[in-house]
Amino acid sequence: MNPVPPFKPAWWLCNAHAQTLWPYLFQKKLRLHLAHERLELPDGDFIDLCWTEQRSNTIVIIIHGLEGSIDSHYARGIIPAIHKNGWQAVFMHFRGCSGEHNRLARSYHSGDTGDIEYLIETLQRRYPGINLIAVGYSLGGNALLKYLGETAGRERLKGAVAVSVPFELAQGSLRLENGFSRLYQRHLLKRLQTKIMSKFTGMQAPLALNKIPHLDTFMRFDDAITAPLHGFKDVHDYYSRCSSRQFLRNIRIPTLVIHAQDDPFLTPDAIPDPGEMSEELRFELSKHGGHVGFISGNNPLKPVYWLEQRIPAFIREVIEA
Repeated sequence: MNPVPPFKPAWWLCNAHAQTLWPYLFQKKLRLHLAHERLELPDGDFIDLCWTEQRSNTIVIIIHGLEGSIDSHYARGIIPAIHKNGWQAVFMHFRGCSGEHNRLARSYHSGDTGDIEYLIETLQRRYPGINLIAVGYSLGGNALLKYLGETAGRERLKGAVAVSVPFELAQGSLRLENGFSRLYQRHLLKRLQTKIMSKFTGMQAPLALNKIPHLDTFMRFDDAITAPLHGFKDVHDYYSRCSSRQFLRNIRIPTLVIHAQDDPFLTPDAIPDPGEMSEELRFELSKHGGHVGFISGNNPLKPVYWLEQRIPAFIREVIEA
């Protein structure tokens, strides 16, 4: 297989926001038939999975970003790419992200590794000897890197990929309060506010529901909602304990991290230095690419979704090694 060249942005998508929004607006629809599974969790809750039906000795777990789902543009792109390479894909929804509220008075967050670990253990029990690879995007990438650092020495994955990770959650939150990035914050917060108000209509909420619309930044929302729902003292405790940057040096399996310097979800000073990473971590930093964008090509009518080439190439490299 020919190596995938380094990312070069499409000439008509020359800035971070164009790269970020293009796939969100124009990515092709997922045409593969998927099987659905509800995985019951030890605490009485559940997560929903979507499977491609092709059997393989390699299963690729896909972990979405904040308020993502099987309908997210990166899922619509990477799942067919995995299928085309002869592997089986399983898309993991975080609690409450599959279109149905989860049962317990909690949700998910950027450092939520427990359900990832349970899914991986479940797959390993079901399919002894299977090659397990995980791919995480944005929030899902942060949680995946944290999981890899936490489980160093008892790894169950053969390899991993993380894309557009908010390595320092506090810096990511502050970045989204400035400039055009406020558009992303407003969009995501509206979805979170609507979901939390709907979910807690029938159960005890962590604060008065009428205050939720006034939580107009991620810092305020995470301090009032995310932190207390998940056992953190406050937003600073949550951000400090769950940022993946501190876990990078502990990773012991082949891991590819793809990031862009112009990512509008993170400040450049939050991008880790090579000295903070383990030898198993391959960090590919592009000058451009936006947030989970990375669109290249010379023809606007035929955009090249570079991640759909680079990620499978790395997975194949890991398997063959």
